[in-house]
Amino acid sequence: MRRAISVAIATLALLFSSNAFSQIQDPVKWKVSTQKVDETKYEVIFDATIDMGWHLYSSENPPGGPIPTTFIFAESENYSAVGNPKPIGDAKIEHDEIFEMDVAYFDNKAQFVQTIELSEGAEGAKVSGEIEYQACFEDKCIFLTYDFSTTVGEVKPSEEAVTEVKADTVPVETEETDKQTDSDSSLIVFFLISLAAGLAGLLTPCVFPMIPMTVSFFMNKQKNRFNAILNAFVFGISIVVIYTSIGLIVSLTSVGAGFANQLVSHWLPNLIFFLLFMAFAASFFGLFEIMLPSSLSTKTDSKAEKGGFIGSFFMALTLVIVSLSCVGPIVGAILVESAAGLGLKPIIGMLGFSLAFAIPFTLFAIFPSWLNKLPKSGGWLNSVKIVLGFIVLAFGLKFLSVVDQAYHLNILGREVFLAIWIAIFIMLGLYLLGKIRFKFDSPTDHIGFFRMILAIATFAFAIYLVPGMFGAPLKGLSGLIPPKTGHSFDLEKMIGQQPIISADSKSAICEEPKYADILHLPHGIQGYFDYEQALKCAQEQNKPLFVDFVGHACSNCKVMEQQVWSDPKVLQRLKNDYVVVALYVDERTKLPESEWITSTVDGKVKNTVGKKNADFQISRYNVNSQPFYVLLDNNENLLAEPYGFNTNVDDFVKFLDKGIEQFKKDDSQSAFGASSMEIAIDN
Repeated sequence: MRRAISVAIATLALLFSSNAFSQIQDPVKWKVSTQKVDETKYEVIFDATIDMGWHLYSSENPPGGPIPTTFIFAESENYSAVGNPKPIGDAKIEHDEIFEMDVAYFDNKAQFVQTIELSEGAEGAKVSGEIEYQACFEDKCIFLTYDFSTTVGEVKPSEEAVTEVKADTVPVETEETDKQTDSDSSLIVFFLISLAAGLAGLLTPCVFPMIPMTVSFFMNKQKNRFNAILNAFVFGISIVVIYTSIGLIVSLTSVGAGFANQLVSHWLPNLIFFLLFMAFAASFFGLFEIMLPSSLSTKTDSKAEKGGFIGSFFMALTLVIVSLSCVGPIVGAILVESAAGLGLKPIIGMLGFSLAFAIPFTLFAIFPSWLNKLPKSGGWLNSVKIVLGFIVLAFGLKFLSVVDQAYHLNILGREVFLAIWIAIFIMLGLYLLGKIRFKFDSPTDHIGFFRMILAIATFAFAIYLVPGMFGAPLKGLSGLIPPKTGHSFDLEKMIGQQPIISADSKSAICEEPKYADILHLPHGIQGYFDYEQALKCAQEQNKPLFVDFVGHACSNCKVMEQQVWSDPKVLQRLKNDYVVVALYVDERTKLPESEWITSTVDGKVKNTVGKKNADFQISRYNVNSQPFYVLLDNNENLLAEPYGFNTNVDDFVKFLDKGIEQFKKDDSQSAFGASSMEIAIDN
């Protein structure tokens, strides 16, 4: 049983280290509606629903930073746009260290309103155009363009003309795909985390002692062992049904993104959750006992005494009610994290949690002799409760941090937050070593191996947090701790960046690159910004081609350039061994009409550099996120598996070396084949 804690720790580590690389994505769903203002003016309302974890930049961001959400209206004689689209609601504002400016963005939901005025004599008009925007996740950014079309003037004041719009850079998705906001991989990870949380909940003083009591109840109340096993299965299934029903209710009430947005970002629920978590932490530490109304458990327990399937169900309901006084914060944390995911996530979370509860009871009912091997209840259960108290105390600060950021209170900044966490986990480590005792703790004569391992892990985590006090990003915890906005002491900024060491290299270009007057490569690398021109040069120089799908407003692209490309080992390879081409997917430069293409993906004409490059990435590699790196030979064949956002320099060097090695291998085989053919012809 004690291994359950190890499972939980390992699963959480998997969550922090996982960085699944996804394919074509459409993280923003748009809806366009209209509303009449007066006889000649209408409002066109753009509602954006944003997938969990993604953010959409505001339309009012300054130039030189991330791409603002831009609305381009088609010219028409029947109407004119009055002013610019206005974002509705409070956008989050953070300082972007890459662009060195404050930027505004939206999570979960955004709304923009554009006023339209009908021309004189016009009774109505079709309003159409494009929405250009950038959506970003923790490790990537996507530049997309959406077409929209709606009508004004021929509807009643209370009616809305609604048109769903489709992206011109992604394939048309089915209705089922539109509804699925969580990827399969993220659901599996969340299920495993919820399962581990359920195993941890089993070890609480409210639940663990009930295992032998409940199993004995089934064995004693039944006519024979078969009936006992059958009713134990009903009992276990009932636990799953009860908890999963809670997840189903959350899922059904999470219509659109409104519920999730209020739950995750509004100050009131976050403040309530913070106070509840503090109350649970105080209870775990022995300050008081949280007691649910006894009438609930008494009524369900009396019905359980009747036996049979109905009795098994009410026995499960009794367990759920009794256990909530200990596992309430665990269930609450799962529901809060899953609510923002919408769709199946709340159901998946509760399913994983309840399975961890149900399986042990069912197994012990089938194999009652295992009860003899079960650890006896004792002081160790209180220790588990105290450990959960420290974790609940730390996690509860997240909710207070949301309130602090939303209202710019600047009370719980990053340094203060991390300082409190460091203190909490140091105290937890001292508790595990027996240096701190609580009210109901038994004296600790010695420290066991497992407890020592947990103490080491706790102290190691506290030490890991320390660099964050001085500006370290702590990317693995970015979803739990405040951002680096307004960090008052940043050691990295004080000492400055390390100098970039350039490698001596031969010229990597054959002719003057197109768009070199407006586009540039970092660190003195010579290269191209047009694929055909770069491929031609690679063939002339007999070098492999390094294709960089990049964006002006892609923060992670700049991180890769600053942290990875600047390394001497990487620079030497890019400058000497490859022809480099940077394909900007958000470059708005118009192409000559002779270079326009019609997309094979959506059938639309691509008339800018960025649209052509984005379509090339999607149609060729079925990916639309940046950064994205591809290594090709002179026949446009892949030399290695494409590479995404990963700041590990050694991994990037291996990626480049693999491409060089494969290129030389293919080149030597081609040369051998040509020589053999010449010999055969001579003979």
